[in-house]
Amino acid sequence: MHDPPDAIRTLALRKVYPAPGTRRGSEARPDIVALVGLDLAVRDGEFFGLLGPNGAGKTTTIGILTTRVKPTSGTAAVAGADVVANEVVVRQRIGVVPQRPNPDRSLNVRENLVFHAAYFGIARSVAARRAVELLTQLGIEDKAEAKVDQLSGGQQQRLMIARALIHEPRVLFLDEPTVGLDPQARHDLWDILRGLHAAGRTIIMTTHYMEEADQLCERVAIMHQGRLLALDTPRLLKSRAPGGTLIELVLDGDATAAAARARMLPGVASAETLGTVLRIYSERGGEIIPILIQTAGAEGRDVRDIHLSPPSLETLFISLTGRKLD
Repeated sequence: MHDPPDAIRTLALRKVYPAPGTRRGSEARPDIVALVGLDLAVRDGEFFGLLGPNGAGKTTTIGILTTRVKPTSGTAAVAGADVVANEVVVRQRIGVVPQRPNPDRSLNVRENLVFHAAYFGIARSVAARRAVELLTQLGIEDKAEAKVDQLSGGQQQRLMIARALIHEPRVLFLDEPTVGLDPQARHDLWDILRGLHAAGRTIIMTTHYMEEADQLCERVAIMHQGRLLALDTPRLLKSRAPGGTLIELVLDGDATAAAARARMLPGVASAETLGTVLRIYSERGGEIIPILIQTAGAEGRDVRDIHLSPPSLETLFISLTGRKLD
């Protein structure tokens, strides 16, 4: 008996966008490289996260995998079908929840689902039954006859998930699904996604929220500037964060001299600077802060602000790229 194919497989996937038009006589602008040789394999039934800041290449990756964006080179397959050669088959096997809800606002909630199902050749009677089941599962059955504009942001996102599932796809894609939601709506949506995954659904999600990736995903790919920097379980990724706690001190001037002195302190794994910011990785955690303040003072610098981050996906990202996720 053969195992099912990977839900997602990409090989050397690359996407280059032409440079925006330039005025006559001005210097030509370089093309925009959105993806650089991306290799990914997502298992059937996995909850997989693409984590990175805006511009990392996450949305381009989703665009290619959902057939909305043509790759420049490389290959990608979803549920066993090539995204270029068999794009119609791919669309039948996937459900997509866009970053911003885009329902038909002239229809009510139930009608949005039934009409969407018609695109996949699903009989109206079958679609109506599935619509009731999905709205109940997602906790908005009482909104079935409501117009979209009567829904909250969180309820609209639930409608988008229901719409994406109406034709029973094998793979569900979510592009930044909780952007703009309040904390309660975000956590409610997390519970819904956990339930879908527990039922065996393959879920691919992009996010720039570290906690979201940590809480939901079985494995996370960290992306930056179109490249894959790291891929593993959240626990193992966090274990790769260097030197324990990240301590950031904002000084009242250049932090270079203070960093040089800080590197000689016991318990400091590394010290980096970014203008006036002194970035320290230390196994001693917060207890080293008084010494760091004295060290800065010895170089004639006062500390304006202090921030501590325990080992996390964010501290790993900072160690890999030198910048924060947001």
